[in-house]
Amino acid sequence: MFSFISGGVQDLVASTSRMPLVGALGWQDVRQRYRRSALGPFWLTLSMGVMIASIGIVFGQIFNSPIHEFFPYLSVGLILWMFMLNTISEGCAGFISSDAIIKQLPIPLPVHVYRLVWRNIIILAHNLIIFPLVLIIVQKPIGWIALMSIPGFVLLLINMLWVALLLSTICARYRDIPQIVASVMQVVFYLTPIMWLPSMIPNKSGALIVGLNPFYHLIEIVRAPLMGANATQLNWMVTIGIAVVGWLLTLSVYGRYRRRIAYWL
Repeated sequence: MFSFISGGVQDLVASTSRMPLVGALGWQDVRQRYRRSALGPFWLTLSMGVMIASIGIVFGQIFNSPIHEFFPYLSVGLILWMFMLNTISEGCAGFISSDAIIKQLPIPLPVHVYRLVWRNIIILAHNLIIFPLVLIIVQKPIGWIALMSIPGFVLLLINMLWVALLLSTICARYRDIPQIVASVMQVVFYLTPIMWLPSMIPNKSGALIVGLNPFYHLIEIVRAPLMGANATQLNWMVTIGIAVVGWLLTLSVYGRYRRRIAYWL
């Protein structure tokens, strides 16, 4: 097992030294996707803004939630959710979509995972423009505690990297997994406090559902500081625990099968 982990770590280190290549490929992906488009990636920003406004107005009225609290909460939750959803969905095809490069060039395989994560970070940066606009509209101030969202996002990113690498490896062998992942993510979206607040489920069973949802903790370590509150100790402990266990599992699986991936494609 340790030899497999060691091989996986070597590939990760080798891929990290190729960061200029990762950056160039990620930017190229975004430019290629929106070539000859007037707004480019900002079409996603516009679409996200319309979605936040529509859901915020409707569900804010249904739940009778204060606009100055619900709109920022919803906007951060949806923006982070779309980043996670796109990273996980594209992670399923991380190696499959790069099969031509993998078969022809001796590039460390995690480069392709870094590439898809980087392009989703670029899209996330475009969507984040919405959040300060929402704060201005609802006249909600933001304090220095918002800086705690930076280490929170770093930890979220660490988790997204292992998830994308693990799914890229598994899905290269089993092509039915992406459909299963897509179905699971649809269910998880409604179970995660994004369009609703955890306080809306006062009973213990509801609190248990939220507490056992890893996506809630991943979002909350970034969202809570932006909302002017500290993420709880449980949020940090769960997220760090997921990162440690996830990376050990991923390095074991990837390290064991990394030499077979090119033959699976």
